[in-house]
Amino acid sequence: MPAPEMRRKLFSHERPDIIYAIGDVHGCFDLLQSLQEKILTDAAQQHGSKWIVMLGDYIDRGPKSSYVIHELMQPMSDDIERFCLAGNHEATMLDFLQDPRKDHLWLQFGGVETLRSYGINDLPQDKTSFKTLLQDNIPQSHIDFMSSLPSLLAVPGLCFVHAGIVNGVPLQRQEDKHLLWIRPKDQTVPGADNLFMTVHGHTPVRNVSLSDNRLNVDTGAFMTGRLSAVKILRDGTVTAMHAE
Repeated sequence: MPAPEMRRKLFSHERPDIIYAIGDVHGCFDLLQSLQEKILTDAAQQHGSKWIVMLGDYIDRGPKSSYVIHELMQPMSDDIERFCLAGNHEATMLDFLQDPRKDHLWLQFGGVETLRSYGINDLPQDKTSFKTLLQDNIPQSHIDFMSSLPSLLAVPGLCFVHAGIVNGVPLQRQEDKHLLWIRPKDQTVPGADNLFMTVHGHTPVRNVSLSDNRLNVDTGAFMTGRLSAVKILRDGTVTAMHAE
């Protein structure tokens, strides 16, 4: 089996005045709508350039994954630019779609809830029928969107990824298997030479947490009913935002 093609990495030499980074949505469409409204209201009162960075894991576990993907494919209004990064759940769904099997990890990983959001409630035994059912119900545009998501976005002083990075490895050489899957316990404490803060999700925490130069924004929305974001100013000020 050929090695999977590495996802794009985005690098910008310029940093916007304000970045809003949103943690793992996991199919919680109503919470995403509420949080986006709060962000847009806040952004309307701010001067300067503004980005929203989505940190991956838009699907699975929650009830409205298809709605979330559709929303993220829409252009942002006003003067905000939105960037969506890949999460391990999107990667696992794409792997499933390449070879749909009833024993695939994705179906125990939240995939059943995602299929329901696309109107698929029963899985046929016949593999050909299975593939046809998926093709008929999951828009190719959604698949293309998930396939195109970059695995990293870096600006001066900040690196945004879904899961984390391997310390001591240049960002250009970071592997997707780490960017999408690594856990904080598998990373060494950054040294003094680490010139940026990593902003990530993937590993749920009770509250937005800053530890060892890593800012974790995943507050387990599908379990807690709380979707979180951080507002990061150019001077480094970080403010947490939530929808419940």
